[in-house]
Amino acid sequence: MAKKDAPPRWDRKMQQRLARGETAALGELYDRFASLVHGLAHRVLGDERAADGITREVFAHVWEHPDAYDPKQGPLRSWVAALTHRLAVQRLRATETAALTRGDTGSAEELERKVRHASVAARADYIVHSMPAPLRAALELAYFQRRDYRQTAVDLGVTEDEARRRLRLGLQLLSTAHAAGRPSGYGGAL
Repeated sequence: MAKKDAPPRWDRKMQQRLARGETAALGELYDRFASLVHGLAHRVLGDERAADGITREVFAHVWEHPDAYDPKQGPLRSWVAALTHRLAVQRLRATETAALTRGDTGSAEELERKVRHASVAARADYIVHSMPAPLRAALELAYFQRRDYRQTAVDLGVTEDEARRRLRLGLQLLSTAHAAGRPSGYGGAL
């Protein structure tokens, strides 16, 4: 059995392949994380073209700086999500600050509120997409299909107690979206 604090094998291998300059590794990484990166960027920026730009920026950064990721600090997925979040927030701040300078919109306080809101929304998206499938399925039934815990239990084929447990755990994870900081799971510097 592997040591508990050992980084996942795929993450270590991917980082090594990127460091060697394997273009196939970048393609594999893109296939695995492009939808996550684009979705987070779009959630922060609210603009398809800007999200496309951030997606390109994130993968260019990973390609140019593969050693910036340290597998001992956490999963590659979390590092990529944190990088995406940081770049998207920087872009949002730059865009909104330019608009403020031109006198187009609001105040600095409104800008910070907008950035905070976008950060919480992006973090919530990341949490939902990262949570175990049984928790996500329970939340989706309860939220999108307006099922109570009894109906959720029937739909999932689990006991009512299990349905309540899944809903409670899922909501507890989502409640952390308001916490300051990066998407959960990566404490390393970017």
